Amino acid sequence: MIKTIIVPKSTDLHIHIPKEYVGKEVEVLLYKTEDSGLKEQVDASISTLRGSLNLTEEQNNDFHQHAKNSRNEW
Repeated sequence: MIKTIIVPKSTDLHIHIPKEYVGKEVEVLLYKTEDSGLKEQVDASISTLRGSLNLTEEQNNDFHQHAKNSRNEW
C-alpha cells in the first residue's frame, strides 16, 4: 500500500504505478485532508471500553466467552 499527502501546484496530477500493481485493481482517492472525516487516533484497546457498554454480567460473560472461542479458532 502506498499512501502519501501532497500539496498540488496545478490542476494536473501524474502518478507512477509500481510494477507489481500493473494488471491489478487499485483504488485511487482524492480529497482535501480537512474533508476526510478522519480524527486523531487514540488508544483503541479493549480496556478503554470498560464500563462504557453497560453490559449485564451475563452479557459480559457471553462476550468474553465468544472472544475466547474466536481466539481458539485461529
